[in-house]
Amino acid sequence: MSHWIKQEFFEDLIRADAFTLAAANKAKPTVFEVYFIDNNDKNHKIYNYGFTLDAKGIVEEWLNVKNKTGKEYKKIFYRSKEKLEFDKLKKNLQENLKISLQAEVLAVSLGAKLKIKELNFVREWFLKNEFTDFGDPFINLFLANNLPQNFAVDKNVQDKVLKYLHTFDSSICGFKVKQAESVITKSPNDAEGGVIYNIETEHKMLDSNETVTMSLQNESSGTLKMFALYPYFEKVLSNGGILFVDELNARLHPLLVRTCIQMFLNPELNPDNAQLIFTTHDVWQIENDLLRRDEIWFTQKSDQGVSELYSLADFKGENGDKIRKDEAYAKNYLLGRYGAIPKMKNFSIAEGKDND
Repeated sequence: MSHWIKQEFFEDLIRADAFTLAAANKAKPTVFEVYFIDNNDKNHKIYNYGFTLDAKGIVEEWLNVKNKTGKEYKKIFYRSKEKLEFDKLKKNLQENLKISLQAEVLAVSLGAKLKIKELNFVREWFLKNEFTDFGDPFINLFLANNLPQNFAVDKNVQDKVLKYLHTFDSSICGFKVKQAESVITKSPNDAEGGVIYNIETEHKMLDSNETVTMSLQNESSGTLKMFALYPYFEKVLSNGGILFVDELNARLHPLLVRTCIQMFLNPELNPDNAQLIFTTHDVWQIENDLLRRDEIWFTQKSDQGVSELYSLADFKGENGDKIRKDEAYAKNYLLGRYGAIPKMKNFSIAEGKDND
């Protein structure tokens, strides 16, 4: 999910596409639901927020909360087409919310604009999270052209990025930043705002102490991706947010992917409990020395095109037993023991038919 979709989720009218492979589903509402922990609260309260919508707008919306050790959730608000229940909200604010609330608008979004703290809190939780997709080469190029905040004007920021890049590529020894009239690198977050820059990387020459420069865009696709990931890593690790990355492994060596994961698992590097949620086809990462069973999820697509998402912690083998902690996850997955593998057939391009 791209960044602009995340912003529109709260600022514009929302809608969802129904599952198109079943005609009956077109009339059914779509459900979105999330559970999250407030790391800023010393009690680490757990929140449950969700909504359902159909072609006409919001059908239901709810927000519940419970203590970390609590058994049951308590209602903060509930909204349906017929009513809005928000018992702890002052009557004048309830009336403002009811009068202004449209069928196509989330109560959380409107409540944030009305400065209702219980609703603005949910909106802020979503907005501090980051979404990025590196599976699309066009998006990958776009992301690589956006600089870390203040990178062009702050040498300290450049030094931090350089130190970060040195964890996997020590050949880069510095940056040269020049304002330009027509290059593709843009920095909308810098102090100048929307100024275009020409970014060059400095490298030491092999046969002398001199340095040579090259355009940032001439660096390897892996280096460009790690450069593009830096602002996302820096933001969520600083505020305890969540980073969602589609195709984390694309253009990266498996060891580098593992280093990214370990950064989030290290409490010294991640003191605010930021979370990394990513998709990958890199089987090497599903090992018991890196991830717990409940942190590994598989997607199984049926012959009808319906995808099922399930955790390795909930999966049961042929004998009905749950998966052990010490199993070779990657090996067993490739052997088909956990499901979620493609059904492959040989295909003859010349003959145009399957070869069983």
